[in-house]
Amino acid sequence: MPSPDRIPVIVGIGELKDRPSEPAQGLEPMALMAEAIRRADADAGGGLLAKIDSIDVINSVSWPYADLLGALCARLEIAPRHRNYGPVGGETPIRFLHEAARRIAAGESSIAVVCGGEAQYTAAAAQKQGIELPWTPKDPNAKPRNRDYLAELARRHGIDMPIRVYPLYENATQAAWGQSPAQGHAESAKLWSVFASVAADNPESWIPRRVSADEIATPSPANRMIAWPYPKLMTANPLVNQGSAVIITSLAVAQAAGIPDARRITIQGGAWAGEPLDYMQRDQFNHAHAMDVVLEAALDIVDGDVNRFAHREFYSCFPCVPKMARRKLGLPEDTIPTVAGGLTFHGAPLNAYMLHAACGMVRALRRDHGKQGLLYGQGGFVTKHHGLVLGGDSPETLIARDMQATADSRRGPPPVLVDDRTGEASVETHTVVFRTDGTPDFGAVILRLPDRARTMARVPRDDIATLNTLMDPATSAIGRVGHLSNGQNGLQQWTL
Repeated sequence: MPSPDRIPVIVGIGELKDRPSEPAQGLEPMALMAEAIRRADADAGGGLLAKIDSIDVINSVSWPYADLLGALCARLEIAPRHRNYGPVGGETPIRFLHEAARRIAAGESSIAVVCGGEAQYTAAAAQKQGIELPWTPKDPNAKPRNRDYLAELARRHGIDMPIRVYPLYENATQAAWGQSPAQGHAESAKLWSVFASVAADNPESWIPRRVSADEIATPSPANRMIAWPYPKLMTANPLVNQGSAVIITSLAVAQAAGIPDARRITIQGGAWAGEPLDYMQRDQFNHAHAMDVVLEAALDIVDGDVNRFAHREFYSCFPCVPKMARRKLGLPEDTIPTVAGGLTFHGAPLNAYMLHAACGMVRALRRDHGKQGLLYGQGGFVTKHHGLVLGGDSPETLIARDMQATADSRRGPPPVLVDDRTGEASVETHTVVFRTDGTPDFGAVILRLPDRARTMARVPRDDIATLNTLMDPATSAIGRVGHLSNGQNGLQQWTL
């Protein structure tokens, strides 16, 4: 057993949500983070805040700061040696918790905090009303996100944001699992209803109400279709104001502070891996090699016994992700895959949701002292994957497994990506993008040509027959053969 000053444990968690009646009364992201850290310190019994020697701040999107780290530390009157402001990615909270634990295990830190906060709800309302918020001035040099790592072909066709890419995986996985679109949609709705039930019991949730599978599955004015097959209630909800923080210390610090054993949560360790950044350079869309190896590594930490995960949080920006994770781990369909409530109903403070999930996991493991839990986060377009196992006895060694080489060894060569081709082409996967009035705007299909090359094409709004085939609830369109031709505005077009 390592020395107590090399054993990392979670000792404090803090969360808050802010729903102002007027935008000008809303808290800015930095204020949400500062308050979450203070609450985490209080949860740990107090007295740790001034001694924090490591801080990781999750990338904040809703309000770009010139120096968020410096301003936050000044507000809290702390001077940590390690200061890190993270990149964009839904898996970063898990990675930061893991890295903070690794620094403690290496003797480089003794009290660390990871925090995040977003105020997109207030920022969006202020912009809509033309109100100038009395917050810290924005960084005048802030630049919009650039996704130039995606294939130019995909960007030209408008399939360059998560809500339009994850449906590609949803439709491909349904076909690979032998489901009809109707069966896959029903599974998603039932699963999301479970997330809503957990969120309803979580006081930190943005939408704390139970929602039936029927309501989730059925398009309506309040639940319009976004991108086939996902209506609004199956998508992440970033219009929230939420903050979160987790404090990790060495066991020695926790013991000296008098924190009871039942409130200390051990960090066992975890693993990470990634897929190619450009999703058009992946070998297929019905699973993710990086997800597979990360979950296998997590399972190995509990000696292959998935039932030792008494609690789980599977990243839930869209239904395909937790459905893929559940199947990979061999869990039954009635598994509850969340402790916080998910990115739709708990709310999705952009990159920071999994830190709220970590807070929920700590609460669950404090109730079930001695049990273990799995946090699985994902970022990008099914791109970056990180798993972390919490709870149980202190490990001999904190586990940190880079699974990238294993993921790469399993990945087949990607198909050659081509453009300006005509002739016969079959559907590899697809989606249909909707307008705000709930009507289809266009279809997007990833196609395979007779020589197995890959391309992308559009189905125009007026090709109703082809769009209806892509959205047929009874029969998957995967594998359907149609004609590829040159369309308008330099876009390829595909039709049955």
